[in-house]
Amino acid sequence: MAIEIFMPALSPTMEKGTLAKWLVKEGDKVESGDVIAEIETDKATMEVESIDDGTVAKILVEEGTDDVPVGKIIAMLAEEGEDVADVKVPSEGKKAEAAPAPAPEKKEEAKASSDDKPAKAENKPSKSDGDRVKASPLAKRIAAQEGLDLKAVDGTGPNGRIVKRDVEAAMEKGTGKAEAAAPAKDAPKAAAAAPASAPEYGPHDNIPYREERLSNMRKTIARRLTESKQHVPHFYLTIECELDNLLAQRKVLNEKLADSGVKLSVNDFIIRATALALKKVPAANVQFAGDKMFWYERADISVAVAIDGGLVTPVVRGADAMGLADISKSVKDLATRARDGKLAPEDYAGGTFSISNLGMYGIKEFGAVINPPQGAILAVGAGEQRPVVKDGALAVATVMSCTMSCDHRAVDGAVGAEFLAAFKSYIEDPITMLL
Repeated sequence: MAIEIFMPALSPTMEKGTLAKWLVKEGDKVESGDVIAEIETDKATMEVESIDDGTVAKILVEEGTDDVPVGKIIAMLAEEGEDVADVKVPSEGKKAEAAPAPAPEKKEEAKASSDDKPAKAENKPSKSDGDRVKASPLAKRIAAQEGLDLKAVDGTGPNGRIVKRDVEAAMEKGTGKAEAAAPAKDAPKAAAAAPASAPEYGPHDNIPYREERLSNMRKTIARRLTESKQHVPHFYLTIECELDNLLAQRKVLNEKLADSGVKLSVNDFIIRATALALKKVPAANVQFAGDKMFWYERADISVAVAIDGGLVTPVVRGADAMGLADISKSVKDLATRARDGKLAPEDYAGGTFSISNLGMYGIKEFGAVINPPQGAILAVGAGEQRPVVKDGALAVATVMSCTMSCDHRAVDGAVGAEFLAAFKSYIEDPITMLL
């Protein structure tokens, strides 16, 4: 009996995902544990393994398809000794081949015809079943946006079906452009008669550009941070910390750790100081939840890591109970797996407080956007030599500016100030972190 392969839930909150890439094709033999596809979530691109042995009989969802629901059948495997041709596609699989609307076929075509009016000549007759263009929903959507006539596009998908790569190839070649587009010769006249206002988004004035579709990660970042700035009342507190004692202590510790392969960074000290300050000032380790507050008794620190196409925040769990060496190992492992797209959902879920450090880029000071539902985030700038006054005399010290963004519904100004004072004391007297 054929084996159904479903769209997996790669995190507790995942409802949909993008089938980014198939690593097998129909007719390939696979064994349990073989990687067969890559699924793009809002955090990372993750590999999907086959849980059975068999032959890939049917691929029901094409690569590049967005918003594939969790639990949807995406492929079929033929078992050992089963003829691939005998594999029957279940009803869920047939939905994957059809357009997303559940309406009857003729109604679906009529809707597609009305949706395409801006891109097609008005005297085009409605299509009948005989000349219906077979194309994936994603291909249809891109064609409508770009004004392409799918009848002029050659399909390379199953049974000649037009898929995303076919539409992109047609766009590159300039084939299939709708007739309704205004001739280039008429453009100057139209501009002279009534200059069109520049579009709010998109290219104009013949500026060279390239267009790139947003990844699920970029869409999620845009949505969550927009919601944060719209709904979370931010306020900001900045403090300056002298780093000379910390840098000297770090040098001594790294010499002692030379044979262990561990090398402490300033960021490791910052994470440790943040965690200890949260234990000292528990009112800063909170989250606002409508009619209640969550007070956390453990410091789980989300550390912002820049990766290609976005930002992820893997979590150092229980950082208040970890030594500097353990924090260093954990952060390096999480950062490496984040950049390789190998983070598991449990690596970035949760977190009670965030740190965003741009000091390595030379940024002196900045204010970060709170990562909901957390109550605060600490933005760390570069350590640089600055003039300071000590005992009434001018001196030079290595100074780092840190700005705390607070959710005023959860953290009051006095609480934020108390947290930063505790943080500063640990940074400027790092030996106290080792007690």
